[in-house]
Amino acid sequence: MNQEEITQLFDQQAANYDKQWQKMSAIHNGMYFFIESLVAKLPSDAKAICVGAGTGKEIQFLAKRFPGWTFTVVEPSGAMLNICRDALAKQGMDSRCYFHEGYLNTLPSTDTHDVATCFNVSHFIVDIAKRTAFFAEIADALKPSGLLIGSDLSFDIHAQNYQSALTLWFSVMSDADISAENIEKMKNAYTNDVAILPQHEILSLIERAGFDSATPFYQAGLIQAYFARRK
Repeated sequence: MNQEEITQLFDQQAANYDKQWQKMSAIHNGMYFFIESLVAKLPSDAKAICVGAGTGKEIQFLAKRFPGWTFTVVEPSGAMLNICRDALAKQGMDSRCYFHEGYLNTLPSTDTHDVATCFNVSHFIVDIAKRTAFFAEIADALKPSGLLIGSDLSFDIHAQNYQSALTLWFSVMSDADISAENIEKMKNAYTNDVAILPQHEILSLIERAGFDSATPFYQAGLIQAYFARRK
């Protein structure tokens, strides 16, 4: 899928997105548990940029715990961004956010940030050179030694046990009431439209993009989370 097709897909899913994935929230809750420690020593007035923010769950989590932080919210899907903005407004957090419908390369702000988040976004970029360039754009949005925290689908798809892992993953989704139709769509996407890479390849391309010591810190099923510092 190209960028326009991905944006259209998320526009279509936006209204029911949070409800659909609610029973899978334990995965991200576990990741957030580690993230709170990762960012604990950042400045009390840190600037964060959230790339592919979706409905803004990570922003809500961070904004509650760090009331002095401000956020640049980058999301190409207008429908997802509207839900994100409304959710933050209901909690009185929207005044601390700059909302940008688009991509990093269309972001008018030249501010640099203390931390960037990017959850389950880069695996939609199948071309390795473009995926590396995407992380380089994130590096450019960070201060020197700025922190990247991200996650993506990750596994060695050529490994003997990949099918076993994939079967379990879709079984978990089924138990979480993800519809059979959507699971079939995801199976097709995993084959054709998503770049599922082994851990070492993801960490390597992040380092090639301008980061030091990319480090995994959490895995649940096929979701692998990592952090790195801008060089």
